[in-house]
Amino acid sequence: MIKNYWNKGKKQKRITIIFGLVLLFLLFVLRDDYQPALLFVRKYIFIILLSGIVLFFGLRKFRRSASTGARLAILGLLLAFFGLLYIVGWHFRMYDYMKTYNVFNNLNRVEINELPLTQNERIQPLRNVFSMANESVGETKDVSLPHLVRIENENKWTMAIQPTEKYVWQGMTDNTEEVFAVSSTTPFPRFSSENRIPVTFSIGESLKFSRNTYNAVVQRFNFFKLFLMEPSDTYYMQNDSGQWVQVVSLIKWKGFLFPYPTFGGVMVIENGEHDFKDYLERILIGKGTFISPENMKNHDYLTRQNTLAEKVSRLQAESLKFLGGFSDPLPWNMETAVKIPEMPKDQNQQPYVTDFDFSDTQSAAYSGLYHWFGLEPVGDERTSLSFSVFVPADGTDKLYYYNHAAKKQGYAGVSAMPLKVKESRKEYDWTANTPVEFRPYIKDIAGRKRMFFMGTVSSISNENAEQFDGSATPDLVLIDSEYRDVVWIDVKHPSEWNKKVYNQLNEAWRSSEKIGYYFVEESKTIDIMPESTDTIAPVLRDSLKTNEIERLQRQIDSLKSLNN
Repeated sequence: MIKNYWNKGKKQKRITIIFGLVLLFLLFVLRDDYQPALLFVRKYIFIILLSGIVLFFGLRKFRRSASTGARLAILGLLLAFFGLLYIVGWHFRMYDYMKTYNVFNNLNRVEINELPLTQNERIQPLRNVFSMANESVGETKDVSLPHLVRIENENKWTMAIQPTEKYVWQGMTDNTEEVFAVSSTTPFPRFSSENRIPVTFSIGESLKFSRNTYNAVVQRFNFFKLFLMEPSDTYYMQNDSGQWVQVVSLIKWKGFLFPYPTFGGVMVIENGEHDFKDYLERILIGKGTFISPENMKNHDYLTRQNTLAEKVSRLQAESLKFLGGFSDPLPWNMETAVKIPEMPKDQNQQPYVTDFDFSDTQSAAYSGLYHWFGLEPVGDERTSLSFSVFVPADGTDKLYYYNHAAKKQGYAGVSAMPLKVKESRKEYDWTANTPVEFRPYIKDIAGRKRMFFMGTVSSISNENAEQFDGSATPDLVLIDSEYRDVVWIDVKHPSEWNKKVYNQLNEAWRSSEKIGYYFVEESKTIDIMPESTDTIAPVLRDSLKTNEIERLQRQIDSLKSLNN
């Protein structure tokens, strides 16, 4: 068809050339729009090739068959094949099963024999922070989902104040002009003054077209990366020179038979106003500086940081269900199969980003931010803690796990915590309040490391299940995962938490573990006035004793004289 049109004359040739150039330009400029289709082919390349081969030979056999019965048989076989492929692969999720098994086989697993301590405990859960941030902006602004990141040596919740997606015009014309950065260790996060950082990003998560973060990053990919990489979570942090940047986590797909996602590095987008030159750059080659996983160690602000996509860490943690073998997670086995428990009421799901101190665990793990998972048995009625999984949040190619089940510790898991909190305070209105986000709290108390879960009691709106009450002084609880006791603690005095736990549980610990006494305060006499005493009585007593001694001595002398 095109050849016939080309041969009609010079005018048709010019039109064909112009049309071809325009098509190539659109394919180049609009690659962010069709990149998901390329990525889909990459993710399911094996299934697509297998289906294409079966369909090709089946249809060829169909055309060559003369009899109606043979053709019906071939169509029946094709329908049976694709029906079986759908039922086994998608309905019974065997495709995901094989993908997770590939993750397990390529995972750099390290078992640790001692739990790390937690440090810099974050007080507010993610949904509370998100609610409080939204309470501090106007109608034409949105707040991006908070992420816990390291800013120098302090952990902070950071999120962008960006043009709202409800009004398209703002997304086309406005910039992201402010960033929230609030401390995660305070019960009183302030969303004003010094925690509201003025910084301009011409690229943003809610902006439109080439100014959208996803589009700008995809435009930056080369031809091969269009088939291999996809942008994920966006983080806001300071680089080594103190400038605020967007750090976009990248997912890289590996494998052929059953491709699986891995950490693919980050794309760093600097702040600044956009102009015509910036517009041309976004349209043609995108925005951002790619930093591979191997080169991240050369940037201090990206080490011990939170840059790993949660989609990747969840799949890595879930793959530990194959520790008992390939067939162990199948329905007729499941001796060591585990799952990531799902929390109800639209709460923040695992992983919980937590700051851990690995300095005394005799492992090569760094101390800093990790994605923590508490894996439990697959049955709904089983709520024990099987594994604690620590995935380095900076994308380091390792996964650390502690096997509670193999050590027969009998700890309660995350999904068992809400009912224990509700049972401990029956006077609460638990229809409007709920305990949320039970992150680990591991401390050295009374002679050994003890594992607790820290939870926050939040109020949830009846109209909007995602609207959590962000109280400045939330009710906090610590639950001993071994003894199952609930300790209500004062959020304003974190230095007293360990003593509060000891005061409530020390008798149970002493009777069960035969431990000694801890948190014993020595009594000291300070600025005490001496008691007033009667000085006459001691003088009289001394005089009486002297007289008695003299009387006895006179008797002795008289007896001696008689003998002489």
